[in-house]
Amino acid sequence: MFAIDLEQLTPKRIVQELDKYIIGQSEAKKAVAIALRNRIRRQKLPEEIRRDIVPKNILMIGPTGVGKTEIARRLAELSSAPFLKVEATRFTEVGYVGKNVDSMIRELVDAGINMVKQEKMKGVEEKAKFLVEERILDALVPGAKPKNQQPRNIFELFQGTPQQRPSPEEAERLRARREEYREKLRQGTLEDFEIEVEMEERAQSMIMIPGMEDMGIDMSSILGGMLPKKKKKKRMKISEARKLLLPEEAEKLLDMDKVISEALDRVQNRGIIFIDEIDKVTSRSGKGGVDVSREGVQRDMLPIIEGTTINTKYGPIRTDFILFIAAGAFHVGKPSDLIPEFQGRFPIRVELDALTENDFYRILTEPKNAIIKQYKFLLQTEGIELSFTDDGLREIARVAFELNEKLENIGARRLYTVVERVLEDISYEAPEVGPKELVIDKNYVNSKIKDIAENEDLSAFIL
Repeated sequence: MFAIDLEQLTPKRIVQELDKYIIGQSEAKKAVAIALRNRIRRQKLPEEIRRDIVPKNILMIGPTGVGKTEIARRLAELSSAPFLKVEATRFTEVGYVGKNVDSMIRELVDAGINMVKQEKMKGVEEKAKFLVEERILDALVPGAKPKNQQPRNIFELFQGTPQQRPSPEEAERLRARREEYREKLRQGTLEDFEIEVEMEERAQSMIMIPGMEDMGIDMSSILGGMLPKKKKKKRMKISEARKLLLPEEAEKLLDMDKVISEALDRVQNRGIIFIDEIDKVTSRSGKGGVDVSREGVQRDMLPIIEGTTINTKYGPIRTDFILFIAAGAFHVGKPSDLIPEFQGRFPIRVELDALTENDFYRILTEPKNAIIKQYKFLLQTEGIELSFTDDGLREIARVAFELNEKLENIGARRLYTVVERVLEDISYEAPEVGPKELVIDKNYVNSKIKDIAENEDLSAFIL
């Protein structure tokens, strides 16, 4: 999925894009499509009106493996929005040992900065490629670039006389040789040639202080300005040097202040946080004990979802306009077990349907990233042309559906275990088999999985 111009993202268009990856769940798709479109509408309003319009958060209710997370993730990709998925169970109430709820905002900021940074790096990629080429040429033809005759700084003054400028004849010879190598580089004839390049070592935090992360303090960034950047010479092929030097050169061309400013704006106005397993932090039947901490997690999340300011290492972040999507199976409890204030912050509720046998068949055949298509591409690298008959696909869908009925219902994830078992021997033997066409039909599926699927005790362990 690729980002589309926001003006073209009508609710119907959003649903059409989600349909390419997620089967069924039309109500959930419709709800998130409206939520995204409302964010686009909000951006067009005057500031005095816009600040009063907050996102309508969504609560998704449905069993595992039916597409809740995938809907939220694809929605974020579609709108180029910073996205974070967290499990509610990772957090604990303040005063307990565990993760602080504020950390999810800091993680969303990190995701947003990385997203904007990657976008900007693509914008300067051509210029960065030229700079990489220059660095490779410096390694191939050392001395081709004349150095200043005068010391560049006080350290060079004490280290001795710098390298002198070459004679005009020597300089012309080096330039000609450099251009000769440039032509060869662009023709791709030197990709396996080894060179020695100097690279900056990534800065690492030297002091690890527990709790600093939750306070929004990054020791590595504090000390980074005080310590000189270390450089290390590495010997590698030119093809490898290109890959390693490109991000380094692209990053040098970025104005990180602008990157951070744009990322923070995008996080605050378009960020999406998906809180999974929200049903695991509900209090049930008035029980005490650990349920006290569960209810405390909801109360700690409440100010963030309602709208507050969280301090991060990049500055304060307002959470008023971040879209929160919570999800849970609610097998044991029910949404009304959430504290009333928390329920009130998720006015839009959608129930996702359990997957049927026909849904499993569609999941195998329709999505752009269907597991069957993935395996075809993987085995093509070994010369195996894989094809599936209709009855073979329907048998895989039937087995997966029945296993979910007999065992724990893990939704579409069961398809992965079944397909993996069916294709296990092929994947293992493929390198030795060589070029070959292989058809997976109903008989082949049964030969690999029927005995295991029919034995409940065995299938409980293997599938």
